[in-house]
Amino acid sequence: MAAIISSLISVLDKNRVLTESRVKERYSHVWQMDQPLNAKAVLLPKTTAEISEILSICNEQGQPVVVHGGLTNLVGSTETNSNEIAISMEKMNSIEEIDSSSRTITMQAGAILENVQQAAADNGLLLPLNFGAKGTAQIGGVVATNAGGLRVLRYGMTRQLVVGMEAVLADGTIISSMKKLIKNNSAYDLKQLFIGSEGTLGVITKVILRLVESPGSRISALAGLEKYEQVVAFLRFMDKGLAGTLSSFELMWHSTYKVLTSPPATVPPPLPYVHNYYVLLDSLGSDQKHDSIRFQNLLEEAISKELIQDAVPAESSTEIGRFWTIREDVDPMVAQCNHTQQFDISIPIPLIGDLVNKIVDELYQIPEVEKVFAFGHVGDGNIHLVVGKSCQSEHLINQINHKVYQPLESIGGSISGEHGIGIHKKHFLHISRTPEEIRLMKTLKRSLDPGNILNPGKILDLT
Repeated sequence: MAAIISSLISVLDKNRVLTESRVKERYSHVWQMDQPLNAKAVLLPKTTAEISEILSICNEQGQPVVVHGGLTNLVGSTETNSNEIAISMEKMNSIEEIDSSSRTITMQAGAILENVQQAAADNGLLLPLNFGAKGTAQIGGVVATNAGGLRVLRYGMTRQLVVGMEAVLADGTIISSMKKLIKNNSAYDLKQLFIGSEGTLGVITKVILRLVESPGSRISALAGLEKYEQVVAFLRFMDKGLAGTLSSFELMWHSTYKVLTSPPATVPPPLPYVHNYYVLLDSLGSDQKHDSIRFQNLLEEAISKELIQDAVPAESSTEIGRFWTIREDVDPMVAQCNHTQQFDISIPIPLIGDLVNKIVDELYQIPEVEKVFAFGHVGDGNIHLVVGKSCQSEHLINQINHKVYQPLESIGGSISGEHGIGIHKKHFLHISRTPEEIRLMKTLKRSLDPGNILNPGKILDLT
């Protein structure tokens, strides 16, 4: 047995240090459960103190580690090799406190997002973070990737909701700023270093998130539009008319909407397949009757102004759930593809229509590309693409990447809206960040992790 494994067993005990066959029973991503994990060991700590001891040992021996959360990332951040040790946060999953007066919730990093949402709801509060992987994603990973989701338009990214944090540096030092303060301007806000760092600067162990009062009403509708210019005008019209209660504004192109509402998809189409664009919008308010009337009046006015061609409101909470299943369930798209390549890009809102259509047209010029589905959070400029192809090769992957990413540089776009960089996007980071920014990132990485043991090779190459 390797000396480092013996040292780690002395910290965790043998049952929480998995090696050999027990490692191969695990995986690096929830979509690759059939592929055994390739790693030296998997560790299952229960406390911040244990993680501190683990990292101290690994740092002294130059042992690289990769943090495993819910394993839902799409950029290779949790991929490992045979020389790396995975630290799984699954046993650090407790929700420690809900403070209704401060409207905060404190939890360990391994807490599942959906469980945190429910705990908040049970106390009459709302955690605005919401996306399709909520039943698997862990809070530590959500924070480490600065996840976005369906309500960024109103509540912002994860970064805007983090009030306090505890993290462990590469050498085992515990950095704790577990304060429930909305305003805390006392010098550097160090927690911001770890938000979006994908485990490369430290291991997040605890988080305090900001909550809001549970809404008294929720109203959703699906609208059909012909031109992208109408999409932008409709966004501004509804946002103004709803006076700050517009929470989500999701766009689906025609082909995407059709596949998401056709068998084997479980939800039939609320609107016919006659429009170029479909917008799913959501409003969280305070009075169901009053807000429903206002929402309905706005939809009727939008039709009369020819901002939209048609609309159908959800008539019940059950129907709201069905409407949002259309947008959240990507499985029908993936099922249409022999091989998939997925993208998460940000584009200035006025340019989305023309640029996405141009990218889609150019992708279809590649013989191996069979399907392209476009959708996203148009209210914050974040667009997703699912590309279906006939084969999987390094040349084809690079060819498709170039078609999607290269146009972003000249328009001030981003190669990642919410999923991060990981391994898969790091060679395109220069499209979104200047050389000066990348040099500063490397300086921070070398300062906090001089041995380069934390998620090495992710985001940045230090060589």
